[in-house]
Amino acid sequence: MKTKLALAAVLAALALTACAKKEEAAAVVDAAATEAAAAATDAAAAATDAAAVATDAAGAAVDATAAVATDAAAAVTEAADATAAAATDVAAAATTVVEEAKK
Repeated sequence: MKTKLALAAVLAALALTACAKKEEAAAVVDAAATEAAAAATDAAAAATDAAAVATDAAGAAVDATAAVATDAAAAVTEAADATAAAATDVAAAATTVVEEAKK
């Protein structure tokens, strides 16, 4: 009877020890999952920040390109105006020469 009681006590102690180890393992897994989720959140935040920087850079590039295009258009317009003014001057001079030749 004492042997059976001792064996039952040993079995109960083993069972309790096994259950305690399972609970500790679950806690370790939960901690690892929490850390992995935090790392994923940090990575997502970093990706969002990188996307914001890329968007800002693209906006700056568009603004710079628009400014260069506007400056080029102004230069072309100015050159066209100067050419038109020169053509008008040449036409006036030619008219004067023709009128002088008629005299």
